[in-house]
Amino acid sequence: MNSEALQRQVNSIDVGVYECEIHLKFRLIEEKSLLGDRDQLLQVLLDALTEGSDDFLETLHTTVKAQEVPELKASPQMRRRLMRLRNSAEVSQ
Repeated sequence: MNSEALQRQVNSIDVGVYECEIHLKFRLIEEKSLLGDRDQLLQVLLDALTEGSDDFLETLHTTVKAQEVPELKASPQMRRRLMRLRNSAEVSQ
């Protein structure tokens, strides 16, 4: 989600800090050299999942959990961003 989309959402709803956990199991046809670069592999996997199942991707299992956590569990940078979002929402209302 980009910052502009988040900013529009903040103006209409309350925001919080969430801890998210995703477990994925799937089969993917891909170049073998890709498996050596973890960041590139993660990007390819995320792109493949957002596009959905096709001839090169077979989803076997997906579990997603998200729960709100106390703001104090967030990093100082994330808490500052949350305060800025809330302050900007108050100003624009």
